Amino acid sequence: MWLVVAREPAPDAPYWPGRRWLAALDAIAWPAIGFLLLSYLPRPAGIVLPVVGAALAWIGLARVRTALWMNHRYRFTTWRLGRVVIFLLLVAGALKLAMLWR
Repeated sequence: MWLVVAREPAPDAPYWPGRRWLAALDAIAWPAIGFLLLSYLPRPAGIVLPVVGAALAWIGLARVRTALWMNHRYRFTTWRLGRVVIFLLLVAGALKLAMLWR
């Protein structure tokens, strides 16, 4: 049995001065980090390097388009991933504190 649940779309993001260009920077930064990580792959990677590189370029262009022209729909990747990293750092700090407490 299939159950389809239609969620309400996310509300438009609030606009503030500089949001458009910061969003464009965020949109370019993450595919660029992907390209940087690709450079660390071993060289006989075959077709993987060009295909993943082209996919990252396509994703980057789509993200920049959204960041510049549909800014009210753009969600910052840095903020999304930053919350996860901060949570993991807090858990690691709590574990370190618990180990020192013994």
